[in-house]
Amino acid sequence: MAKVTGFRDRIEVLQGTLDLLILQTLAWGPQHGYGLSTMISTSSGNALQVDTGSLYPALHRLERQGAITAEWTKSEHNQRVRLYRLTAGGRRHLAAERSKWEQLKEAIAGVLTPPAGSKA
Repeated sequence: MAKVTGFRDRIEVLQGTLDLLILQTLAWGPQHGYGLSTMISTSSGNALQVDTGSLYPALHRLERQGAITAEWTKSEHNQRVRLYRLTAGGRRHLAAERSKWEQLKEAIAGVLTPPAGSKA
């Protein structure tokens, strides 16, 4: 499981959630690792901070699966960085993961919301 810093304590996210976050962030455009980490943090209102120890293994795994591609390039600060891009297969993977996430979200909401007439 991937580790992120959430609010005050370290929390572990569900397996596959980090992949979903990475794929969604890359759907907005190519990014290098630090940029991905920053965008995930910013997009989550700084609630999620992705450890490099979780981010880079996930990027390598997604690259091996063909969901993303990577190439070495120069950053805007003239530093050598690895730029990651979403592939067509990655877009399909993202759509499937988003669907699973929506189902999970609805299932959890159903459990957290007491049935009508029950005492919570």
